[in-house]
Amino acid sequence: MSRKRSDADRPARLLFEGWIAGMGTSSGTRIVLGHWERSPFGPFSDVMIELANGQRVLLAPTGETADFIAGVYVFDTVRVVPVDVSLGAGTWTVRAGSLDLRFSTGRRGPLGLGLRVVPGALARRPAWATLTDFPARLLLTGVRTRGSAGSGRREWYGARDLRPIRAVAATFEGDDLGALTPVDPPVRFGFGSVPRKPAVTRVVTTVARTGRSRRTSRPPPDRPPCAGARPYWPCACPP
Repeated sequence: MSRKRSDADRPARLLFEGWIAGMGTSSGTRIVLGHWERSPFGPFSDVMIELANGQRVLLAPTGETADFIAGVYVFDTVRVVPVDVSLGAGTWTVRAGSLDLRFSTGRRGPLGLGLRVVPGALARRPAWATLTDFPARLLLTGVRTRGSAGSGRREWYGARDLRPIRAVAATFEGDDLGALTPVDPPVRFGFGSVPRKPAVTRVVTTVARTGRSRRTSRPPPDRPPCAGARPYWPCACPP
């Protein structure tokens, strides 16, 4: 006879509420910004970059956030650097280590207007992300709203707003990244995905462990493994 699962038996769920911006540039570089107003780590921002040569770089503000993100996604290099984001009059300004990024957004289209009516409580439910996964694939090329992540985790994305990105200016390590282009080819950080058309999406991201460890990332070459890391939770050691 089966028994009802207790709270201790249920997967631990972590909620991240904020914005994800995805864009491509004519240099072949693709950039994904996560700007989190609420998270288990407090407010923070991070940047994922895939260069034209396929190198995947994570820029994160603390060792704790870097360890967690690198446990969910796949990178060749992880850098712990200050990540500062400011927003004004539809323009985002991002400074993260050797990345200087500025992009502007346009008016919401019908999809963005429709997403704005999704209640926060509904967007936080994995069942809602599961229901919207197929429509998202049809309406937003390159997007999935649920999937498997690293270290035995699963992820769900509940979207609540969408604005197109109209222009970008960016340099990385002193090189001009060029003009705005679609996110093509798609980024290869793991499950995480963004629309092919550059956009900023307001999301609620749920990350839950399933009990099956299937880590898809490896310790980056410029940071040794941390002895204080614990399964399913980021290392609390200083960077």
